[in-house]
Amino acid sequence: MRDAEPVTTHEASSTPEAAEPHWPPRDSVVMGAIGIVMIAGVALWLALDLGHGVAPPSSIADPGRLTVWAVPTLRLLADVSGVLTVGLLLTATVLLPAPGGELAGLALRASRSASWFALAWAVVAFGYGVFSASDVLGVPVSDLTVNTLTSFLFDTDLGQATLWQTGLALATAIGARWALRSTEALWVLLLAVVAMVPPALTGHSASAGSHNLAIVSLLVHLVAASLWVGGLAGLTWIAVRGSRRLGMAVTRFSTLALWCIVLLGTSGVVNAGVRVGWGDLFTSSYGGLVVAKATAIVILGCIGYLHRRTTVPRLEAAAADGGQDLSIRRPFLSLAVIELAIMAATIAIAVALARTPLPPTNAGPPDEAAALLGQAMPPAPTPWRFLTSFSADAVGMLIVGLAGALYLTGVLTLRRRGDSWPIGRILLFGAGLLVLAWSTFGGLGAYSHVLFSAHMVAHMMLSMVAPILLVLGAPITLALRALPGPRVPGEVGPRQVLLAILHSRVVRVLTHPVVAAIIFIGSLYAIYFTGMFDWLMQNHLGHAWMEIHFLLAGLLFFYVLVGVDPAPRKLAPLWRFGLLLVVMPFHAFFSIALMSSQTVVGLDYWRLLHRPYRTDLLADQYLGGSLSWALGELPILLVLGAVFVQWILSDRREARRVDRAADRAGEQEDELSHYNAWLAKLDEAEREREERSGRS
Repeated sequence: MRDAEPVTTHEASSTPEAAEPHWPPRDSVVMGAIGIVMIAGVALWLALDLGHGVAPPSSIADPGRLTVWAVPTLRLLADVSGVLTVGLLLTATVLLPAPGGELAGLALRASRSASWFALAWAVVAFGYGVFSASDVLGVPVSDLTVNTLTSFLFDTDLGQATLWQTGLALATAIGARWALRSTEALWVLLLAVVAMVPPALTGHSASAGSHNLAIVSLLVHLVAASLWVGGLAGLTWIAVRGSRRLGMAVTRFSTLALWCIVLLGTSGVVNAGVRVGWGDLFTSSYGGLVVAKATAIVILGCIGYLHRRTTVPRLEAAAADGGQDLSIRRPFLSLAVIELAIMAATIAIAVALARTPLPPTNAGPPDEAAALLGQAMPPAPTPWRFLTSFSADAVGMLIVGLAGALYLTGVLTLRRRGDSWPIGRILLFGAGLLVLAWSTFGGLGAYSHVLFSAHMVAHMMLSMVAPILLVLGAPITLALRALPGPRVPGEVGPRQVLLAILHSRVVRVLTHPVVAAIIFIGSLYAIYFTGMFDWLMQNHLGHAWMEIHFLLAGLLFFYVLVGVDPAPRKLAPLWRFGLLLVVMPFHAFFSIALMSSQTVVGLDYWRLLHRPYRTDLLADQYLGGSLSWALGELPILLVLGAVFVQWILSDRREARRVDRAADRAGEQEDELSHYNAWLAKLDEAEREREERSGRS
C-alpha cells in the first residue's frame, strides 16, 4: 500500500514501474518477514545450543523445558518488539518530513503502528517476567502462586526490571496512540528508548568487575542498536509503502546510522573486554558467541557501506527530482532485507549470550574496596600519579568522546560549507574536555573515589572550571549553524527543534538567574550535608549521577552567567558581575563549613574502603575544604575576564552601530543638501527667465 501522496499523470506515465501499483507484492512482503523470523529463530537455537543456555540443570530444581525455552524466546520477542517500536517512532519523527510539525499521512501511520508494537512489547515483557520467576525459582510455571510471583517481581532486581520495562512500554503505547505533533512523538520516542534500558541493569554486566564500565557500555550498545536496527526497519517499511520520500528518509538515516555503528562497535568491544579476556574468545562458548556477534556487526557495516556507495546516491538523486523510481527501490529493498535478517540473527545471539555462562577466571573474589570502586585500590598518591593515573570511568569517557566528536563534526561541517569557526573557541572547548577527562577518568578521577580532598578538587573542576571553558566554546551556536534545516517548507528540522527547546518554558525557567544559582549552590549543601553523599558514593550509578549533576549544574549556571550562546534572556554585564558576587560567598561559606566540621562526610563509605594511606579522615576533609575555598577564586577570575572582554566587545559593537547610524544620517543630510541646492538653482533660473521675459 502507498501513503496518501498525489501522483500526477506525468509521473505515472514517465516511469514503467509506476504501472505496478502493488510492488512489492504483499505475498513477497509476508514471505520476507517470515524468512527473517525463521533466521532469528534458527540463530537463537544454534547460539543457545553452542553456549549451553538451555542445558538441563544439574541441581534438583528443574523449571521444566517449557520455561527453559520460553525465557530466551520471550526475551527475543520483547527485544524485537522494542526495536520495531523505536524504529517506527524514529520514522514518524525524524526520517519522514512533517510540514508544520503535524504528524500526517505516512508519519501518522508509523506512530499508530508503533503503538501496537509497544503494546505487544509490554505483554511479552510481562510474560518474560513470569517465566523468569519460574526459571530463577526452579519451579514449573504452572506451580507458581500469586504470592510467589508478586514477591519475585517486586523484591528482585530482575523482577523490578521487568515491571519497569512493562510499564514504560505501556506508556509508550499510549503516548504513540495520542501523539499528533512531531515534538510530542519525539518525547514518546525518548520514552521508548528508555524502556530498552531496564534489562541492561541485570545480568552479566551488572555482576562484572568493572561495573560502571560494563553497565554504561551496554546502555550505549542497546541505544545505538535500537536506533540503527529500528531505523533500517522503518526505512524498509517506507519503501514497501511506496513513498516518494524514501530518498529524504535515507539521506537523514545514513548520517544517524554512521554514528550508531561507531558507537555500537566501540561499546561492544569495551563490554566484551570487561567480561572476557582475549584468550577466552576462541577457547570458550561465550567467547565464540562474542566473535560471531562481532562478525555479524562487521558484515552489517560492509552492507551499510555498500548502501552509501550505491543505493543512497541514487535515492538522493531521485528525491531531488521529486519522483519515485521502482528500479531504485528494488536493490535498496534487497539489501535492506538481507541486512534486517543479519540484524535479527545478531539480536538472537545477544539474547543467547545473556543465558551463556561466563568463562571461569582464576582471580579470587574482589575485596570490599574493589567492589565499591569497580577496580583495585590505587597506590598512595604522588604528584605524578595525580597527573598520569587512569580510572575506567565510563561516564566521563562517554561524555568526552561524544562531545568532542560532535563538536569536531560541527566544525568540519562549517568548513565544508565554506564558513569559518574561530580557532579560539575550538581551543577553549578542547581545554574544557581535557579538564573534564582529568577529573573523571584521569589521575584526579582515579583518586576522587578514594580521597575526599581529591573528590573536592574533581568537584571544582567538573562544576566550575570545565563548564566555563566549554561554554566559552559556544557549542550551541555551533550546533545552530551546523544542524540541517527543514527538507520541505514548514518542516520542523533538527535546527528548529533546538531553537524550540531553547525558547521552551522549561528552559526559560531553568535559565532564570535565580533558579540557576539555586541549583548550582543549593545542590552542594543538599549532597554533602544531608547524608546523600554517603549513599551516592556506595552506589556505582549514584556516583555517575553525581558527576553528571555537577557538570550540568555548572554548565547551566555559567551558560547564564557568561552568555556566549543564544539564551531565552540576556543579562547585562553589570548584572552578571552582581550575580557572580552574590553566589560565590555561598560557595566560600560551604568550604569553611567543611573545614570547621568535626563530622566526617561519608564516614561509612570511607570506612568500607580501608585505604592504607591518609587514614585521618578529618584531616583529609579539612584539606578538601581548603582546596575548595582556594580554587573557588579561579572561576571568579575566569568569568570576570570573560564578562569584561564581552563588555568591551559589546561597547565596540555599539560604537560601530552608532557610527554607522551617524554615517547613514550624514549621507542622508548630504543628499538633502544637494537636493535643496538643486531646487534653489532651478528657482533662480526660473526667476531669471521671468525677468528676461518682462524686459522683452
